[in-house]
Amino acid sequence: MITVLTPTFNRADKLSNLYQSLCGQTAKDFEWLVVDDGSTDDTKEKINDLRQTADFPIRYLYKENGGKHTALNAGIAVIENELTFIVDSDDIITEDAITTIISYYNRYKENSRLCGYAYLRCFPDGKINGSLFAPDEKIAYYIETRINSGDLNADKAEVFYTRCLKEFPFPEYPGERFLGEDIVWIRMSLKYQMVHINRAIYIGDYLTDGLTENRRKHNLAAPVGCMNRAEEYMRKELKLIYRFKGAVQFIVYGKFAGFRSLSLLKRAKHKALVLIAYLPAMLLYLKWRSVKNDSKP
Repeated sequence: MITVLTPTFNRADKLSNLYQSLCGQTAKDFEWLVVDDGSTDDTKEKINDLRQTADFPIRYLYKENGGKHTALNAGIAVIENELTFIVDSDDIITEDAITTIISYYNRYKENSRLCGYAYLRCFPDGKINGSLFAPDEKIAYYIETRINSGDLNADKAEVFYTRCLKEFPFPEYPGERFLGEDIVWIRMSLKYQMVHINRAIYIGDYLTDGLTENRRKHNLAAPVGCMNRAEEYMRKELKLIYRFKGAVQFIVYGKFAGFRSLSLLKRAKHKALVLIAYLPAMLLYLKWRSVKNDSKP
């Protein structure tokens, strides 16, 4: 019924913790699919060792390094289970996570408007990441509940219908290995809703060498993807403050991608917003470019 999908890159030393949390599940109606995004450590050997003692199916898929979003695409393409639960290799899930997912799925599975379920994440000390949903079990769009509510910087635990993930794959840009996943969540939100549930099923922290901790560095190395993500934030369904920030980022990352200002304006779907954001965006671009150049060896 459920595939726990874990993209990983050189995290062999972290996988045991996630594996142990899977072993401790109160329900075993799931498989674990590990997508190795070109690791150079002993990830494959580690997974083979874990298979020997697992009481649930484990699949391993290797691909050349392309970034987390490309690993997700590769994994989603081979998943046949109805639900997909994306869990990072350095995190764990609560012992009742699978049981909780199945319970809410059985409650809402007849609702064809849904693309999945959003649960809470917590830190290792038990503190909830971000805010509670109001009300509990609210059925709403991602844009409404996660962006316009102001809780967009908090991570949640999403469980998606696999068919919806297949319908909205992550865009891939040549030579770029990073992409904010919310580019897809926004696109999906224009068609589907989610059930937002105040149950913590995911435990995670931010590693100093993780994607979240190094977001700006990764963004600047993947400016085309970031520019396209920013354009999603300019949609009319979002509050004006987020639309304006999206316009600023569209220009900044577009400049880092090598586009001229006139070319960016021609490409933009929301030209008036881009014109309004142009001056502050250029000031920010010049600041970031200066910092980037100063940090070069």
